Amino acid sequence: MADEKRGNDEKVRIPVISFKRGMHELNEQPNYNFQLNRVINWDGGRLEDVEKVSAGIRSGADWKRALVSLGNEAMEEGRTENAIAYYRMSEFFMYDGDPDKLLYYNKAIRLFYEHHGDYFNSGLVERLDAPYEDVMLPIMHVRAQGRKKDTILLHGGNDSYFEELFFPMLYLARNGFEVYLYEGPGQGGVLRIQGKKFTHQWEKPTKAVLDVIGETDVTIMGASLGGMLAPRAAAFEKRIKRVIGWSIFPNFLHVALRSAPRALRGLMLFMLKRNMRGAINSIMRKNMKRNEALDWGVRHGMYAYDASDPFDYLKKLDDFKMTDVGARITQDMLILGADKDHFIDVGLYREEIDALPNVRSLTFRLFTSKEDAGNHCNVGNPRLVFDTVMRWIESVKAESMGGRQ
Repeated sequence: MADEKRGNDEKVRIPVISFKRGMHELNEQPNYNFQLNRVINWDGGRLEDVEKVSAGIRSGADWKRALVSLGNEAMEEGRTENAIAYYRMSEFFMYDGDPDKLLYYNKAIRLFYEHHGDYFNSGLVERLDAPYEDVMLPIMHVRAQGRKKDTILLHGGNDSYFEELFFPMLYLARNGFEVYLYEGPGQGGVLRIQGKKFTHQWEKPTKAVLDVIGETDVTIMGASLGGMLAPRAAAFEKRIKRVIGWSIFPNFLHVALRSAPRALRGLMLFMLKRNMRGAINSIMRKNMKRNEALDWGVRHGMYAYDASDPFDYLKKLDDFKMTDVGARITQDMLILGADKDHFIDVGLYREEIDALPNVRSLTFRLFTSKEDAGNHCNVGNPRLVFDTVMRWIESVKAESMGGRQ
């Protein structure tokens, strides 16, 4: 992604950052197709590599075998950046407990920091840690290049790891934004290495980060599930002045059930409200046997959210919402959606907007497939997202200052 060398002047400069654009039809299963595009557009993979194996991926075992093979091939050919992408994503659909899951995560992370070592050794990227309960939350920090326009707290969501947002962090910094990129409980190495499970109370790890960095006027931006976590943090933490939900995400339970048939969705909500554990476990396990993607998703969710069974997992998902605290959000807020998001029904935007009666201002931007940005987290056109975000921040800051810069 970096297509020029850093200069040797007295101040280390951020290189030009470019992003790939476009969505490719690589697999008939929507989630495999999305994740393969993520490998290419976000993680540093190559289309010509992924195309060779994509059609043959029909199961988690196929995924693991194909991505590890691509990683080995890339390493043999000296293409380390590609290998990082393949090794990292090879563990995505592995079941928790598979010894290869941690093996390939560690391998990808080690290669990442070796390959990009100059960014850290030069001082361009600073590493920090925030004490939180019994773990340390990792932070990457890049100062703004040129005149500083704002400070951004950036984080991911479910199944995220913060190295994936490394180049977006640099792109924002190159354009005048100081950025603190961090992982919280349930994410990346905080989950895989330190064993800290998710919390819906995102204000707590975010407070820990803010206490360490010492900033009192920031914009928070959370991706995917982070589209719920970031507003949740802003409801309690008033050092956050602007909020960006990079996905429509009012309530994780509603997002998860939205793909189910309407009758089943209503039945599940009815039974959850009445704590009908046995019936819900029976329905879920029957469907998990029929659907490997559902089986993986629920089992991984039970691990990451520290749930004892499918019923407990669904009950915990209902805690992961911003609708119950939306009235406390008084900052400027931007919601970013996608018209063909295979995870999130775009119609949920009404539930989220209705939960925000007291925001200072509210902007909703729906990206479309015609912009190559209609998929989850707009994976086909990341630059459009970041350019939109930067313009919005500058606009609301200018408006709040009465037009004075």
